[in-house]
Amino acid sequence: MVRVKASHYTDLLRIGVPIMLGQLSSIVMGFADTLMVGHYGTNELAASGFVNNIVALLIVGGMGFSYGLTPIVGALFGAGRVHSIAGKLKNGIFACSGIGLLMMVLAGLLLTGLPGLGLPSELLPLMRPYLLTLLLSLLPLMVFNAYKQFSDGIQDTSMPMWIMLIANVLNIFGNWLLIFGHFGFPEMGLFGAGLATLLSRILQLVLMAGVFHLTKHYRLYREDFRKTSITKADQRELHRMGWPVALQLGMETASFSFSALYVGWLGATALAAHQIMITISQLFFMLYYGLSAAVAVQVSYYRGAGEVEETRKVAASGLHLCWLIAFCEGLPLFLLRDKVGLLFTNNAEVVCLVAMMTIPFLLFQFGDALQSTYANALRGMARVKPMIWIAFVAYIIISLPLGYIFGFVCGWGLVGVWMAFPFGLTSAGLLYYREFRRWN
Repeated sequence: MVRVKASHYTDLLRIGVPIMLGQLSSIVMGFADTLMVGHYGTNELAASGFVNNIVALLIVGGMGFSYGLTPIVGALFGAGRVHSIAGKLKNGIFACSGIGLLMMVLAGLLLTGLPGLGLPSELLPLMRPYLLTLLLSLLPLMVFNAYKQFSDGIQDTSMPMWIMLIANVLNIFGNWLLIFGHFGFPEMGLFGAGLATLLSRILQLVLMAGVFHLTKHYRLYREDFRKTSITKADQRELHRMGWPVALQLGMETASFSFSALYVGWLGATALAAHQIMITISQLFFMLYYGLSAAVAVQVSYYRGAGEVEETRKVAASGLHLCWLIAFCEGLPLFLLRDKVGLLFTNNAEVVCLVAMMTIPFLLFQFGDALQSTYANALRGMARVKPMIWIAFVAYIIISLPLGYIFGFVCGWGLVGVWMAFPFGLTSAGLLYYREFRRWN
C-alpha cells in the first residue's frame, strides 16, 4: 500500500483547484448554454446536443494534444532548466495552431455531411449555422490551450483560471443578449449561443497572449521566447507526446459523442435528455480532470527532479481526492434525480428520461475518477503510448458495441445506451492503473 503525506494532498489542491475552477467555469458556460437554449425551444436543445457532442470529440482531442506540452514543461521546471521552457511554448503554439486548422477542416466536413446522418429534418436548419460558429472558434481555442498548458506546467495555474472565468462570464452574458435578443440585439436563438461562444474564445486567447507578451508576469519566459525558434526536434517531441493523449481522450469522448448517433435514432426527445446528462457529466469529469491535471503536473515535476518514488504517492493522493469529489457530487444528484431535468426544460418526458439515466450515470463515476487519475499519472511520466491501446479496448471495443447492444438489441433505449459507459470507463481505469504500476 502506498503511504501518502498530507503535503501531497495540499500540493495537489494548490495546483489543482485553480485548474478545477477554470474547468468549472467552462462547464458553467455549458450549463448556461443548455439552460438558455433549452428554455428557448426543445428542438434547439436537441440540435445543440447533437452538434456539441460531435464537436466535443474534436475539442477534447485537440485539448489532449496540447496536454502533451505539460509534462515536457513540468519536467524542465522540476529539473531547474527554466530557460529551456519558452522554446517549448513557441513550438507548442505552432503545433497547436496546426491541429486547430485540422480540427476546422474536420468540422467543415461534418457541416457538409449533416444531411446524410439520418437526423430529424427539422433540426438541420438549426444545426448548420450553430456548427459554423463553433468551427470558427477552434483555432483560437487551440492556441489558448498551448499558453494554458505552458502555464500549468510551471505550476502557475491561477492566471489561466482568471482569464477563463472572465471569458466565460462574458459568454453567458452574450448568450443572454443574442439568444433572446435583449438590449436591441436581434433574437438569434441557437445561432446566438454559437456566436457568443466564438467571441468568448477569441477574447480568452487575446487576454492570455496579452498577459504573456505585454506584462511583467511572464517576463523571464518572454525574453527566452524571443530568442528561440521552431525546431524539428521540438515538433517531433510535441507530436510524440501529444498525439497519444489526443487519441486517448478522443476515443473516450467518442464513446459519448458517437453514442449521440444512437440516441439520434431514438428521436429529438431522447437527444434533448442525452444533452442534459452530457452537460451534467461534463461537470463531474472536468472536476476530476482538473484535479488529475495537477497529478500530471506534480508527477512530471518529480520525474524531472529524479524523485520517482514520489510519483506513486502523488497518483494515490489524486485518486483519493477524485473519489471524494465523486461522492460529494453523486449523492445530491441521486437524491434530486427527479428534479434535475426541470432545471433545463419543462418537457415532462425529457425530465423523466433524465431521472432514469441518473443510475447508469452514477455507476460509472468511480471508474471515471480512476481512469482520469491514472491516465494523467501516465502523462506526467511521459508514458503515453500505452494509453492508445487501452483507450481503444475500453472505449471502442467495449463501450460503443455495448451501447448498441443494451440500447437496441436488449431494447433498453436511452438508458441502455448509457449503461455501456460504466463498463468502458472502469475497464480503462484498471488498465491505466496496471500500466502505471508497471513503471513504478
